[in-house]
Amino acid sequence: MSIETDAAHTPGGLAFPAAGSLRGPLAFAIGCFLIWGLAYGLLDVLNKHFQETLSISQADSSWLQIAYFGAYLLLSLPAGALLHARGYKFGIVSGLALTAVGALLFIPAANAGSFLPFVGSMFVLAAGLCVLETSADTYVNVLGDPAKASQRLNLAQSFNALGVFIGPMIGGAVFFSPTTTEALGGATRSIQIVYGLIAVAVLIFAAVVWRARLPETGLSDHGETAAGDVPARPLSQQPHFVAGVVTQALYIGAQVGIGAYFINLVTHNWQGLTSQQGAFMLSLAAIGYLVGRFAATGLLLKVRPRALLTTYGVINVLLTLIVAAGIDKVSPIALIAVFFFMSTMFATIFALGTTGLGASTKKASSLMVMAIGGGVLLPWPMGKIADLYGANIAFLLPAACFAVVAWYGWKGAGLGQAKTGA
Repeated sequence: MSIETDAAHTPGGLAFPAAGSLRGPLAFAIGCFLIWGLAYGLLDVLNKHFQETLSISQADSSWLQIAYFGAYLLLSLPAGALLHARGYKFGIVSGLALTAVGALLFIPAANAGSFLPFVGSMFVLAAGLCVLETSADTYVNVLGDPAKASQRLNLAQSFNALGVFIGPMIGGAVFFSPTTTEALGGATRSIQIVYGLIAVAVLIFAAVVWRARLPETGLSDHGETAAGDVPARPLSQQPHFVAGVVTQALYIGAQVGIGAYFINLVTHNWQGLTSQQGAFMLSLAAIGYLVGRFAATGLLLKVRPRALLTTYGVINVLLTLIVAAGIDKVSPIALIAVFFFMSTMFATIFALGTTGLGASTKKASSLMVMAIGGGVLLPWPMGKIADLYGANIAFLLPAACFAVVAWYGWKGAGLGQAKTGA
């Protein structure tokens, strides 16, 4: 159901609510971006925390990331079906509620004193985030004039990056501070308090959203093929799309693997650096990611997306090779710089991969979101390599993934397409 009051009209004749009437719904949707950014920011801190408190290997600790992104891999399509069947508000509130349940499960998991219950709790929490992200991403995209969708998504993604910055700050201040941990009643109690507070905050937000009036702008208002458009070939016959999904999965794998072993790397290559300081450095890297997103937005006004993606991919290959070299202090600084150049990769691969698909664009978009499940690919092998040969050598795997990203910008995104200025 679309709201017609004070509507603005696009050149195609579609009516959308006036910008002022959408500020409230947009604010609620943006709040969701902050929530899953915070959850993801805490994830990488927990990885190192459990290595220390539960005496598990780096490879075993990667099951947190596998559980988190495995939920995306398994539930992205069902989450999309729920969104289409029940609408945006139901999808957002359902995602928030399931996220809160996952956070609450950390309380009995901490009492169990073993790693497996935490993995299960993380899967439930991530399942909620998957539903939430699918709903909020789509809602921000359709909440107003389609011509300004990219502006709204960039704004929302900035708050996501803010959450990624806050997460390691909280984790470092609580989980890696002996004084704070002791004041909270020990390592077990500190996890219960942090995730208990997250659950309460998320449930309160869910209740507010449930009572709010959110316009159910129809999905059919956006992304449909206009009359007279030539039907696109099947997605399996679109080589730039197929290559884009593979590249996206590998990129997400690299991003997740880098975050998972960031603290291990910087503490190994910066003499005297504590795990708490490593968590704070991860927050610094998140700032670079946020700044990089704004910088890329400006650069894309003058530089072709494919050229920018190729350049950033090559730069990150070189930076991760420096990380793999294990140079004292230099490798950690290079790893922080990697975040700046990762900032635009997901959005650019997404846009290039879904270009020119006509009526198949929506299905292609859902499959591109499903590629976020690629986060399961690198954490375990990187952890195994780190256990056997050291954390630095493990970063050769992200270097290979960034090489694929550079290739996609250079050649892959143009496969099967006529030459354009993209």
